[in-house]
Amino acid sequence: EVAALIDYLKKGGFILFDDFRGPRAWANLEFQMQLALPDLRFIRIDGTHPIFDAFYRIPQPEALESYGGYQPSFWAIFEDNDPKKRMIALANRDNDLSEYWEFSGEGYFPVDLSNEAYKLGINYIVYALSR
Repeated sequence: EVAALIDYLKKGGFILFDDFRGPRAWANLEFQMQLALPDLRFIRIDGTHPIFDAFYRIPQPEALESYGGYQPSFWAIFEDNDPKKRMIALANRDNDLSEYWEFSGEGYFPVDLSNEAYKLGINYIVYALSR
């Protein structure tokens, strides 16, 4: 699986990590990504990064809170560890955006939060396909 992931990312692929919380989950993700991309590191990004303005303008993506009391943050891996180069991976750390998508029709979350999660998802798709 590591070899296939490396090949996919080298061909221009993009990977999104979502639905994990806490320091153990983060340490595991970092460890696993080091197997595939040993020279690259996650770099924290904020609302000024172009991914948060790829289609919808989302100046404070951290405001879309996750359950469980964690403060969400966003971390990316870039070619050559350079944030000006292509983003290879994005991690919604301490977050679960897909939960908003999965249950948007069930009424578990306020409509505004689900809408913001969809906006982030659209931005991810547009950004990944246009870079």
